[in-house]
Amino acid sequence: METTGCGTAIVTPFKADGSIDETALWSLVNWQIDAGIDFIVACGSTGEAATLDEAEWLRAVRIVIDAAAGRVPVWAGCTHNCTRTLLRQAAMLRQVSGVDAVLSANPYYNKPTQEGQFQHFLALAKLVDPIPVCLYNVPGRTGVNLDPETVVRLAEAASNIVAIKEASGKLPQIAQLVHSLPSSFKVFSGDDNLALAAIGVGAQGLISVASNEIPAEMARMVGAALHDEWAEARELERRFGRLFEANFWESNPGPVKTVLNLMGRASDTVRLPLVPPMPATRAKLERLAGELGLLKFAPIPAGDSRMY
Repeated sequence: METTGCGTAIVTPFKADGSIDETALWSLVNWQIDAGIDFIVACGSTGEAATLDEAEWLRAVRIVIDAAAGRVPVWAGCTHNCTRTLLRQAAMLRQVSGVDAVLSANPYYNKPTQEGQFQHFLALAKLVDPIPVCLYNVPGRTGVNLDPETVVRLAEAASNIVAIKEASGKLPQIAQLVHSLPSSFKVFSGDDNLALAAIGVGAQGLISVASNEIPAEMARMVGAALHDEWAEARELERRFGRLFEANFWESNPGPVKTVLNLMGRASDTVRLPLVPPMPATRAKLERLAGELGLLKFAPIPAGDSRMY
């Protein structure tokens, strides 16, 4: 895998009736690419994959691939806490042309041991081979940590396990991964507010939530850090650090969808058990978005020729 830089964990926009807003998703992908984002991750945590049925999940992945049209790599989320179900879904994903990598998070709820996680991810890698696999360590959502030693075992056991999105929030763990794995193995920060620190210890990029709202700025920030242009990278982090935090004032992606709605990019509809941010939170988000100059964007014009 040669992919580095800033990737967007793109939201899945919904219409008021709860169905996928395919037009808005198509438009969002084009905006991301036009803004300079390096790759797009469809149907991850921010994409509310956990509440999509299988047909919707595959449809959303296909829309992102079609909209991207080969201009940037597209990764597809594929996560389940039942390995049998994961493998069945991964087999379906293999039939989708244009998937550049599979992103898969720790099995949630079961709280498997390190050996259980090893066997789970190895089975996935073998099934989708030669499609690259990016592990996704997000213990805050799944209840288990994927230890660096297990990641090394996986990289040695399967040649197509080539990257990890590390969202443990632990910088020493990111550093241990960088130091323990070959240079060809890509380590991506999964936290916007740790991106520069992670790159500083050797990570190759970021899979971002905030880039949904500020794709050009996040791509510039990550790119500047990767090119040792730290003054620019730090200036952008200082400018938008409050947004990184605001996106988690309530459960993700509620706040980011609210900001996108305020920008005229998509609705703020989320699926239960998620609910839109409380009115007080929405007011704070609107005030912050205004202070950051995000509300200057006009709504998406009707009949945009780029829409799906």
